[in-house]
Amino acid sequence: MFLADDGWLGWSSEVSPARERGKFVTLNHVGFVAGMAAGLWIGYGMTFWTSSEAGKYWGWRVSILIQLFPAFIFVIGLPFLPDTPRWLIQKGQTERASRVLHALHQGTTSPDLITRELHAISSAVGSSPRSYRQSFLDPSLSLFRNRSLFARLWRAFLLQFMAQMCGAAAMKYYLPTLLEALGLEYRLALMAGAVEMTTKIAMTVVDMWVIDRFGRTGCLMMGSLVMGVAMTINGFLPLLFPGNVSKLADSICVAFIFIYAMGYSFGLGPAVWVYSSEIFPTAERARGLNLAASGGSIGSILVSQIWPVGNEKLSSGVYLVFMVINFLCVPIIWSWYPETKGRTLEEMDSLFRKPSARHHSNVVAAESTSVNRHEEDDVAPLTPGAGEGIEAEDVEHEHEPLLSVRRINHGTI
Repeated sequence: MFLADDGWLGWSSEVSPARERGKFVTLNHVGFVAGMAAGLWIGYGMTFWTSSEAGKYWGWRVSILIQLFPAFIFVIGLPFLPDTPRWLIQKGQTERASRVLHALHQGTTSPDLITRELHAISSAVGSSPRSYRQSFLDPSLSLFRNRSLFARLWRAFLLQFMAQMCGAAAMKYYLPTLLEALGLEYRLALMAGAVEMTTKIAMTVVDMWVIDRFGRTGCLMMGSLVMGVAMTINGFLPLLFPGNVSKLADSICVAFIFIYAMGYSFGLGPAVWVYSSEIFPTAERARGLNLAASGGSIGSILVSQIWPVGNEKLSSGVYLVFMVINFLCVPIIWSWYPETKGRTLEEMDSLFRKPSARHHSNVVAAESTSVNRHEEDDVAPLTPGAGEGIEAEDVEHEHEPLLSVRRINHGTI
């Protein structure tokens, strides 16, 4: 699970170009959702087999064996993946990092720009406080001790927590039961669950192409609004037409469950992982992602325990509880989460030094946009002395945020 959820995302984030990082990291989520859809379709297919004695004996065993094939392919392919340039530079293997960087660009970027990007990565990696690497616990504790790192950690943790508290975990675990409550027969409910997950694949593919255009926060807020509306419909209609007295009302509720899934796949589903994987520095990215992902695990456990009790006590009113949570996500994301679209990983430090993250994000965007117009790719070239400026400002000098922004963006992209 670490490789699938955190390690692979960190790798994807580090090898992707800034302007298309959202697309490539979201591609990982496409595979994740496709795997879940395949599992649901297999489960649905097994219902036709388990009626026999052989099916009862072999059905669940075959389901487990099928899972080994993609895992086997993944393990076989891992040795052919290069280490990321940032990790190699962190380990002092600059020449190897240069070769990997040239291979990743594959002739689409001039050697001069690649050299500048390598220089920017070296400067950013070198600016990390070395005192935090003296013991096993120090890198993890630095995420709490350092103000800039903690600003990223709590945002990523809260984002992962919200992604599950919006009701997604309940939809994943209890969807067939929810559909049965709306009048669908058991096997049809299983098929509808598989269709819903297949719909998520399509919407996640759409998100691949829009997340780098509309931004991470734009997708997150739009998805939360759509999910909030879907929860509103599913909360009020069964209260107005209880006991499945209206087939039309039940059909509308089923339709909005699919709309909810589309909103999740457009926003909090993939965009949460894109945002969390790109905001941490190289040395802290793996630990930061792991700690942030624990927020999602906590949220998933809470929702999976709350939903059955809420459904029993409140009936469809439990949807209204999660309606409120989804609508609350919008102002939270708008107020506390700076936009990271199109930024190099080396620029992230400047976004989390100032308390007013939204305003600071706009300042960085305005200054970097004017520079980006004149380059072929969004690498990070540095003027002489710019690397030293980043190193000095990176962690210690948090009292000069605007000066730091200008210093970075006048010399980098």
